[in-house]
Amino acid sequence: MPELPEVEVIRRGIVPHLEGHRLAGATLRNLSLRWPVPHDLGHTLCGLKINTVTRRGKYLLFDCGTGTLILHLGMSGSLRLLPAATPPQKHDHIDLILDTGIILRFKDPRRFGAVLWNTGDVMHHALLAQLGPEPLTKAFNGKLLYEKTRGRSASIKEVLMNSRIVVGVGNIYASEALFSAGISPITPAGRIGVRRYEKLVRAIKETLNLSIEAGGSSLRDFVNSDGNPGYFQQQYWVYQRNGQPCRKCGVIIMQIRQGQRSSFYCPHCQK
Repeated sequence: MPELPEVEVIRRGIVPHLEGHRLAGATLRNLSLRWPVPHDLGHTLCGLKINTVTRRGKYLLFDCGTGTLILHLGMSGSLRLLPAATPPQKHDHIDLILDTGIILRFKDPRRFGAVLWNTGDVMHHALLAQLGPEPLTKAFNGKLLYEKTRGRSASIKEVLMNSRIVVGVGNIYASEALFSAGISPITPAGRIGVRRYEKLVRAIKETLNLSIEAGGSSLRDFVNSDGNPGYFQQQYWVYQRNGQPCRKCGVIIMQIRQGQRSSFYCPHCQK
C-alpha cells in the first residue's frame, strides 16, 4: 500500500501540472471502487479550476472552489500524468481531463481506492474528521505522543499505526523509525517516557523526510506520476530484513506479527 511518503511524492509530482489549471471533465470507466464513484463526476468537474492539491494523511485533496475531490490510492492505486490520447489499460478506471491536453489517470487493480466529491468543509468529511495530527508538522511532538499514550497497554508499534493518534506513519516507517529511536516495537506505549517519545518523534520525521527525498518505497508496483519508482527501500535498516544481520551490531533481525502486520526489529539495538 502506498504510505504517506509515496502519496506526498505523487502530490509534489502532480502539483505543477494541476494547480491553476481547469478540468475539461472526467472519463469514468469503473464506478465500483471502495465506495461508489459519483456517476455525474465528469459533469460536476467540467470547467472547474484546481486551486490547490494538498494531502491529509494518505488522502489527496483537490480544491476546486465549489467542492473538493478526495482521492485515496488504497492498496494498489497509482496516478500517472499522460497524453490525453493514451489508450487505457484494464485497471485504468478514471481519467481527469485537463485543459492542457494531458490527463491524470487513476489505476487501481484491487479497487480499494476512492474518488469522492465533497462540498463544504472537507476536513469535516467522515474520512478525515477523526484523523490525528500530521507527523511532519509541529503539532506532532513528543509531549503530545506521551500524553496520548498514558494508560495504554498496547505496543508502541500498534499505537503508531493508529490514525487517530498520528496519521499516515504506516508499517514500513513505524518499523524504521522505532529502530532509529532504539525502541522495541513490543514495548507498551504507556511505559515510554517523554524524552524517549521526543527521540521517537524526531526519528519519525527524519525517516519520513528521507523517504520522500528518495522518492518513496517501491516494494511492489509503486511508481510516481512520471512512472519512476522510489528508492528508499535501499536504505532500510530493519524492514523485510528478517534473518539478516543488523547493520549496526550484527545481531540477526527478527520478524514478529503485531495486529496482523509484520514488524521487524533488532533485539540488541531496540529495547
